[in-house]
Amino acid sequence: MSATPAGDTGARRAGAAALLLICAGQFMLVLDISIVNVALPTIQRRLGMSQAELQWIVTGYTLTFGGFLLLGGRMADVFGRRRMFMLGLALFASASLVGGLAQSGVMLILSRGVQGLGGAMVSPAALSLLTTTFHEGPERNRAIGIWGAVAASGGAVGVLMGGILTELVTWRWVFLVNVPVAAVVIALAPRVLAEGRGESKHRPDLPGAATVTAGLVALVFGLSQGGEHSFSDPRAWVALLAAAVLLAVFVAIEQRVSNPLLPFRIFRVSTVVGADLGMLLLAASMFGMVFFLTLYLQRILRLSPIQTGLAWLPMTAFIATSAQLATRFVGRIGVKPLFAGGLLLSSGGMALLSGVSAGGSYAANALPGLVLVSIGMGLAFTTATVAATAGISDGEQGLASGLLVTSQQVGASIGLAVLTAIAAAQTRASVGPPAVALVDGFQLAFRVAIGFGIAGAVAVVALVHDDACLGELRRRKLRALMHRQIAQPVSGQTSPCWPAVADLHQGRATVPAEAVVDA
Repeated sequence: MSATPAGDTGARRAGAAALLLICAGQFMLVLDISIVNVALPTIQRRLGMSQAELQWIVTGYTLTFGGFLLLGGRMADVFGRRRMFMLGLALFASASLVGGLAQSGVMLILSRGVQGLGGAMVSPAALSLLTTTFHEGPERNRAIGIWGAVAASGGAVGVLMGGILTELVTWRWVFLVNVPVAAVVIALAPRVLAEGRGESKHRPDLPGAATVTAGLVALVFGLSQGGEHSFSDPRAWVALLAAAVLLAVFVAIEQRVSNPLLPFRIFRVSTVVGADLGMLLLAASMFGMVFFLTLYLQRILRLSPIQTGLAWLPMTAFIATSAQLATRFVGRIGVKPLFAGGLLLSSGGMALLSGVSAGGSYAANALPGLVLVSIGMGLAFTTATVAATAGISDGEQGLASGLLVTSQQVGASIGLAVLTAIAAAQTRASVGPPAVALVDGFQLAFRVAIGFGIAGAVAVVALVHDDACLGELRRRKLRALMHRQIAQPVSGQTSPCWPAVADLHQGRATVPAEAVVDA
């Protein structure tokens, strides 16, 4: 009789060890985004990068992460989840090492692109390992709750750690810190994590992933060159032409392959289209806001990196609070009003931020807009995950969830490129002193970001149907998934939808359970 408790204890220890490794891998991915943002102004000075080049440190990561995310999920099913988890971590750590030792902006940008590719391999494999390691029910619910809390803390820890490392040590350690963590996880993974594969026998759509990513890279490059120089510059229009050709090739590939990366039939559901457009436009404004406000805090207000990290913490609190409120009331109010309202609130925050000035202060010029944007983001993030899977069959729930994540990453990349191009052009045209000219560019970028939010709200109102969303709320009653929607947005400066990647393997929707109670 004593053997059973001993066996249970051993199983619990094995499960705890597996959860620790999985959480460590995901924590590193989340940490990497927020930790880098605070270091951007210092990196710009040390490597002599222009503002247009600087944005590639962000978009280089988001482009490859978003472009290869769906492919990463399928590769984990075909080649093994533990294997992809370890290979992705090795690639991520190697790129982090190169980035930490980079002697030029080009080397750093290339390393960020490879980091994104590694992240696209790790993220779906990590949560798939979690859901296959723990049995469905309370055991898995607890594991997902812990995983979500750890991942969420990465954003808050990242802004503080980024400030501390940049100010007290060197900016290079915001990348190098990943190397020892990844090495430990990789060394322990074969002993702790079980290998597993999905049922899919289809070959991954590598040509589709490669062409869509290359097309998006060309698009962002063309936009950044046009903003930095002129859209009549051959580098700009040739890149934009190449983007059009590559994206057209991607569409042709997806229509011909037997197992497309992105089956276009999913866009027949208007609510899904509205959710993805809303998320894309929200990410376009959000990532631009983080980029320009970080530069404003350090270059104009002269905050130190540590002070800048502290300045971002209110965003964490207000996103978490509004996400909780959205979860509680979405069943009563409806997805469409909260989703569109969140986008409009974010636009209102951008309007406040457009009033930044060269002689301003954090409390007067940055904090009010930051709070309003954060509240809107929490509302929109939570409701977007419901709308993105409404009206979709069980067999395509994973595709719909993954598509929402990809929409966010693509929106972040394109939006930041557009806003950077506009800000650079405005700064060049300004006749004021350098600080005033720089702020003129920031102001225009924030004003354009207002339009992104309004356009997203219009798309949600026109395309999202609350009847479909209500059916989705009533149909999905897995409380564990709630943690995956609340915890991730707490990071503030990372993807709140990453947990949905697990649905690439599980075929389920990411829907707040509490919302079902109120429905």
